[in-house]
Amino acid sequence: MKKQHTLAAYLLIGIGIFFLLQQLKIPIFSNFYSWQTIIILIGLVLLIHSYATKNYHNLFSGTIVLGLGIHFYGLSYYSFWIDHWAMYVLIVGIAFIIRFLQTKEGLLPGILLIGFAIIMLFSIQLPVWLNWIYVIIDFMERFWPIIFIVLGLYLLKRKK
Repeated sequence: MKKQHTLAAYLLIGIGIFFLLQQLKIPIFSNFYSWQTIIILIGLVLLIHSYATKNYHNLFSGTIVLGLGIHFYGLSYYSFWIDHWAMYVLIVGIAFIIRFLQTKEGLLPGILLIGFAIIMLFSIQLPVWLNWIYVIIDFMERFWPIIFIVLGLYLLKRKK
């Protein structure tokens, strides 16, 4: 019989450790007493729960929550952190790849999203012979919500 409440147990343990460390005021952990750390903690709990129970439906969401927590933490505490919208696309692409490693689903979207994010992140420094990409990037930056809506509708309507 599977344990029914393992996700809640991991979450309570993680939050308990977070607040215990906060009360102990250990200097080495002083930068980790933030809302970003709680997001990272929730993402880690989802990932640990998925691997511990071998029920991989939380891998995707756990990776996204963990990635967002790391990204927000990096924005708050590191001046070199990249503050670009393509980081969110990169996080979703990585989530697809992490899920693919266990479920064998989502490799193509993961690769496409990671590739797209890398191109967008480094689009400022493209060589001269790739100037045509700037036209596409400008179009996509202007109409990306519509592109997402069309892709979402396509995914809903396509037959497997």
